[in-house]
Amino acid sequence: MTRKAFLDVQVQKKLSGTQGNFELDVAFQSAASDSVALFGPSGAGKTSVLRMLAGLTAPDHGRIVFDDEVWFDSLQGINLPTHARSIGMVFQNYALFPHLNVRDNVAFAVEKGANAWVEQLLEMSDLQNLRFQSIQQLSGGQKQRVALARALARKPKLLLLDEPLSALDQHVRIQMQDHLLMMHKEFGLTMMLVSHEVAEVFKLAQKVIQLEEGAIVRCGSPQQVFLQQTTQGKLHLHAQVLAIRAEEIVYILSLLVGQEIIEIIASHEDVKRLKVGDKIAISTKAFSPQITRLNPNF
Repeated sequence: MTRKAFLDVQVQKKLSGTQGNFELDVAFQSAASDSVALFGPSGAGKTSVLRMLAGLTAPDHGRIVFDDEVWFDSLQGINLPTHARSIGMVFQNYALFPHLNVRDNVAFAVEKGANAWVEQLLEMSDLQNLRFQSIQQLSGGQKQRVALARALARKPKLLLLDEPLSALDQHVRIQMQDHLLMMHKEFGLTMMLVSHEVAEVFKLAQKVIQLEEGAIVRCGSPQQVFLQQTTQGKLHLHAQVLAIRAEEIVYILSLLVGQEIIEIIASHEDVKRLKVGDKIAISTKAFSPQITRLNPNF
């Protein structure tokens, strides 16, 4: 019987972020075939965690163990190079080789003679009719499929995804999410995803690690991390201020909530410290929402 792969991470590293210097200090574990999302604001240390798992950045202190194999141990002086770790990586900017066609990009990390495996990956990624196409001629979604197929070509046990879908439009993004889910299920690998999108995390992750300023502030299922307040009859939304305008004795705030723009009434006390571009949290003490389905034909 095959043993389950197991990821055990305990790392510390001094970092520099948008708010100045801070120390990344995280510890977490995940089981085989887990899909884990690293969630939090920019500069919280999410990508740094991924780079440490990949061997691209060395922690100052700590230990990383995957499937009983020590990848990093500061006390023992162990730091396996990237090529010695069973990982695949997909980045936001694709990182494809522009001088190679689709098939050669996918086959780059595969041993010679593995033609059948490359063809299987192309077919699973719906790229079989584009195998000889130039990378420059592909759409964003097609490039991302090539990047994912190339990451899987080495048959890794751990797949690292650093905001791989953020540059795609919403329709293609949803398609790629479905594709990722299919690949994750097909290969049974452990997946670590960095994302700023709550909806994407709900769809792709079984476990969420929320980071702020280098520390884990919440950890659990998406429901546990994001829906903690629902049982208290409270509604919490995060928004960005697009405009502030005065009308008689009140102010109107135009806010971006997810992909939607809403307007709310605010008092002078509410807005006196606000400016356009600020990110805010909106809370209601009690609510009785009316829910209307927007796509009744589906």
